[in-house]
Amino acid sequence: MSPTRADCVSKTLAGLSREERAGQLLMIGTPVDAPRPLARDIDALHLGGVFLAGRSTRPASALRADIAALTRAGDIPALVSLDQEGGSVQTLKGPDFPLLPSAQRLGTKSQTELRGTVRESARRLDAIGITLNLAPVADTVPDDVGAANPPIGAFRRQYGSDPAKVAEDIATVVPASQDQGVLTVLKHFPGLGRVRANTDVSKDVVDAQADAADPYLQPFVAGIKAGSAAVMISSARYPKLDRSNIAAYSKPIVTGLLRERLGFQGMVVSDDLGAADAAAIVPVGERAVKFVAAGGDLALTIRPQDAEPMAAGLIAEAGRSPEFDARVTDAARHVLTVKDRAGLLHC
Repeated sequence: MSPTRADCVSKTLAGLSREERAGQLLMIGTPVDAPRPLARDIDALHLGGVFLAGRSTRPASALRADIAALTRAGDIPALVSLDQEGGSVQTLKGPDFPLLPSAQRLGTKSQTELRGTVRESARRLDAIGITLNLAPVADTVPDDVGAANPPIGAFRRQYGSDPAKVAEDIATVVPASQDQGVLTVLKHFPGLGRVRANTDVSKDVVDAQADAADPYLQPFVAGIKAGSAAVMISSARYPKLDRSNIAAYSKPIVTGLLRERLGFQGMVVSDDLGAADAAAIVPVGERAVKFVAAGGDLALTIRPQDAEPMAAGLIAEAGRSPEFDARVTDAARHVLTVKDRAGLLHC
């Protein structure tokens, strides 16, 4: 980032109250076909981001108008995100958003074909105001697991079974999207490819193999080196990395492994902390607090009703703990830096 842009981020951050800094750390879901009611919360709670949930075949013009209304709702424009991976996970479809192949299919194509497909999809998203795509999936699913891996393999969301090959694809996808104006989120760190349950519907999803030298980290490293704006943290357990916490609530994983060992300096996003069963081990108001305390920056929930208790939890803990208040400021800086990269800050 240039000194001028860094100054813009610092100036914006310095002008925020504790409540505004806390709000910047939340990305709240809203139905993609009826998103405008969330504008009230964006304004009142100073929300940092919006997640368009569900599936839609509406035309680009209607989506563009809704997204513009959400972006204008707060004093600092919100990041607007969705899941436009391809295959079974594609929020926008229809004449303006052609069906994308699954990552598994794309993983069999040449790098030129992969780059072209991602560029065209990102171009269409950028044209309607999407600033953040919760993709690509950097998880590697072993051949001997395949569809027995519920969150990834069962839906063919992986680029392959060889982490070195997946890393090559991730290194292509990240700049292909970001060069068209849509920032990327590598997911689901440190990897969901070996688990045998889904964090959306199970409280105990475990990868007993992952450690700090895991070859399955290679795609995440490749995406980080390619400049991905963000990394998403899974809600599974990785006992060799942290015996006590799911990854989203784990300082050894978020801060120790991702930040310190792998050197990631961008924005850290949670997987869903609202409806997902794996995150529900603590009350709603504590979930964003635990994620931010672990080193996370932008807590995601797909449920609009979670916005108020999560914001209240962050504000209360920041008021109680100077250490946590400093962490909130640090996290808000990461969010604002991504917003500046997306062209949303104006100084």
